[in-house]
Amino acid sequence: MLIDSHTHIYHEDFDADFDLMIARAKQAGVQHFLMPNIDVEYIEALHKTADRLPYHAHPMMGLHPCSVKDDFQQQLDVIHEHLFKPVRKYVAVGEIGIDLYWDKSTLDIQVEAFEQQIEWAKILKLPIVIHVRDAFDETLEVIDRLNDEWLTGVFHCFTGTKEQAQHIIDYGGFKLGIGGVVTFKNGKIDQFISDIDLKHLILETDAPYLAPVPHRGKRNEPAYTKLVAEKLAECYQLPVEEIARATTQNCRALFNREFSDHE
Repeated sequence: MLIDSHTHIYHEDFDADFDLMIARAKQAGVQHFLMPNIDVEYIEALHKTADRLPYHAHPMMGLHPCSVKDDFQQQLDVIHEHLFKPVRKYVAVGEIGIDLYWDKSTLDIQVEAFEQQIEWAKILKLPIVIHVRDAFDETLEVIDRLNDEWLTGVFHCFTGTKEQAQHIIDYGGFKLGIGGVVTFKNGKIDQFISDIDLKHLILETDAPYLAPVPHRGKRNEPAYTKLVAEKLAECYQLPVEEIARATTQNCRALFNREFSDHE
């Protein structure tokens, strides 16, 4: 069994062929879909998808750093309300973090939003799902300050260096989310990933974004989790079944969920 630990299957890109997309995923062995939120505009779609696949699609709640604009505090008020009212269970606070690829001018408020949501995760004893792009130093500085025994999570779509990977592992409660980038010729992480113990990795797609080779540049989907697992099997020189077993167990441990293969 495979788990896609980071996928936006509630995105409008899947509206036309949702059922077929899910069928392809299950045929590829992907049984569970962990869904990070983007911003308040996507919450309704997120919830509808979770209700559509109640045993397999697991929602998170958070404010994506690219959605941190002038109204971020109002958005966070809505995020807070959803996280702290007992109507619906979320598997994580996410996706949250820092993105300086699109807009460097919002760094201060991105950090503020990131820190608020980290504190909520600690209170709720939920892991955080971190988005980081062109901002590893800034993101690690925040976690360096706020990391403690209550903080766990994943650096989703890890694209950093071996040294940055070790820095994250040294926090004690964090995993590395490995997606399609590991299949890219210029992705670089395939050059050192096998030096990292498998217990630190979970699989993801980030669908509909960042499709792995041979689908690079096209729409990504959860079925392609298998392609990521196959690339890791090649890097580690292990059977793909061992990659699946280890990463599924890591997901269960991080998100404190059974993610049964017979639901």
